[in-house]
Amino acid sequence: MAAMVVSQVACAKLGGLQALPIQSRFNKLGGARLATTPRLMTSLAGRVRCDAGKGEGPLADAKAVVDKQTKTTITKDDILRNQETNESEKKSVFGTEPTSGSFYPRPEVERRPETGSKNFFSVFAFDGAAPETINCRLAMLGFVWAVVVERMTGQTVFEQVTNAGQPGLFYFLGAVQLFTYASLVPIMSGESTDARSFGPFTARAERWNGRIAMLGFLGLVITEAFTHSAVFGM
Repeated sequence: MAAMVVSQVACAKLGGLQALPIQSRFNKLGGARLATTPRLMTSLAGRVRCDAGKGEGPLADAKAVVDKQTKTTITKDDILRNQETNESEKKSVFGTEPTSGSFYPRPEVERRPETGSKNFFSVFAFDGAAPETINCRLAMLGFVWAVVVERMTGQTVFEQVTNAGQPGLFYFLGAVQLFTYASLVPIMSGESTDARSFGPFTARAERWNGRIAMLGFLGLVITEAFTHSAVFGM
């Protein structure tokens, strides 16, 4: 009876790990019946199947919801159609026609992370996806931070960064690293800022706000360099 039970087919299933039936076999050796080590037969051509690696769970569900509400898939065909119809894509701000493989300007299909190269030199090129995005975000943060601190302390931007005991420079360096990393994550995944929008928060709005913030921050620093006083001070 025991021999019959051992020789029957067994199936192991633990959580997400599933294996095909295993069979115990008996051999005779010197008159004794010895059980050999059971051989594990796995599905998927010899590979163990595990459902835990499929990106399922609360985080994956939350990401799917956010993507559904904010993300728009941009295809290569969409980019090529825009290249053909958008006048700004036929000539750069310097009046040069975009040329494939050139340093600047490049065609849209080559400079976008969805279809172009995602190596460091391509992403951080003059017309790459990273420089303006990161600079705009840092300028918006820097301008708001400068105004708030000037109202609180009466110090100029230069004084906030250089005065002894002021953590302005430390915060600035930390913000640069944080915003650079956060901006590069979607770009390296093949997603440009134009792929996301939520109500009034669009890539176009971010670019214009960022450009204005860069001009505003530059004007603030130059003005305070001549006046030696905080523009927004008490």
